[in-house]
Amino acid sequence: MSANKNVVVYRVIIGLLLLTIVGLVLKFVVLGRTGTEVDGRVTILLEPSERAVVLNEMRQFLTGIQQMLEASERNDAAAIAKIARPLGMAAAHAVPAGLPAKLPLEFKTLGHGVHGDFDRIAMDAEAMDDVRLSLRQLGETMKKCVACHATYQIAPTSGSRR
Repeated sequence: MSANKNVVVYRVIIGLLLLTIVGLVLKFVVLGRTGTEVDGRVTILLEPSERAVVLNEMRQFLTGIQQMLEASERNDAAAIAKIARPLGMAAAHAVPAGLPAKLPLEFKTLGHGVHGDFDRIAMDAEAMDDVRLSLRQLGETMKKCVACHATYQIAPTSGSRR
C-alpha cells in the first residue's frame, strides 16, 4: 500500500516537473517577450542594448543588399559573394547569449533563414558566377525581410527610451 502511494507521489512530482519544463520552453523558446501593436504587429520587447543589436543587424542586411545590387549592375558575382558571406550564419553567432530567449520562434526562424540565404547566395555566386541567379535569390530573401517587418516591431522594454 505504501509503495503504491509513493509511486503516485513520484508520478505527480514528475508530471509537475514536466509541465514546468514545457512552460519554460514555451516561454523562452517559442514566445519570447512580446506585446501587440495597434497596427496588429507583434511587438518584441527588448532592453535598449539588445534592441540596438537587432536593429544594427538589420541595417547591415540593408547595406549589404544595396551593395549587392550595385555589384550586380557591374555583373560582379565575386563581389556579391564577398558582400553576402559576412551576412551569413557566421553573423548569427555574434548574438548576445540572453537575446534569443526573448525572441519569438518565428522571428528566430526568419532570421536564421535570412542568414542561411546569404550563405547560399555567397556560395552560389562563387560557384556559378551567375549574377541573375544571385538577384533571384536576393529577391527570395527579401520576401523574408518584408514578412518580418510586416509581422514584428522591436521596442524597448517599458520604462526605457527608444
